Amino acid sequence: MTGKGLGRKYMPLFIDMEGRKVVVFGGGSVGFRKASLFAEYAETAVISIDFSPELEELASSSSVELIGSDLSSVSDGSILALMEDAFLVIPATNVPSLNDRIRELAQGRGVLVNRIDMAGEVVIPSVIQRDGLSIGISTFGSSPAVSKYTRRKLESIITPQYGEMIRLQDEMRTLLKSKVDLQKERKALLWKILEDNAIWDALEVSYEKGYNVAYNIVQEHLDKKG
Repeated sequence: MTGKGLGRKYMPLFIDMEGRKVVVFGGGSVGFRKASLFAEYAETAVISIDFSPELEELASSSSVELIGSDLSSVSDGSILALMEDAFLVIPATNVPSLNDRIRELAQGRGVLVNRIDMAGEVVIPSVIQRDGLSIGISTFGSSPAVSKYTRRKLESIITPQYGEMIRLQDEMRTLLKSKVDLQKERKALLWKILEDNAIWDALEVSYEKGYNVAYNIVQEHLDKKG
């Protein structure tokens, strides 16, 4: 399904950011928030004439690079040089006209832009992460409150046991491939494990306990087959 905002059509994507560069323009609270988000996934640089204490602390404890520059007085060529090799640019200064200038320069070079004032060509969703599971939530700027409310509701449903179940399904699938020839039969067993409340309850105690309950289900099935 496509999400629509401001006449655009958005398709949710997951992108491998390994080896990619993100350039954030602006050293204030928004710049800090954006740099904090991307520091875990990509090479991240922040450009500003000065930086908040939070950004300086982030840079001291991570790979985030702080580059001092008075953006209000530099040429277009200098700004383009600062975003060299960037995969994504985030104009996050407190001067809207400067943000527009940075956006136009980035788009002219074919670099993706994440805007902070409205939904642009790249929207960063609110994310719920469990081991092996990621869910992105966005209203494309129409209602941040609904995004936050939805995230809270989903977090009460998507418990940490989902990550454990993903791990269990992966291990059970590998086990079944060595013991059950028919793919249809393997699929039915995996669904049986997924829908078994006793396994979910056991996973709340420990992964090992959940694994043992699931293994017994598989073994009982194999025993019945003879």
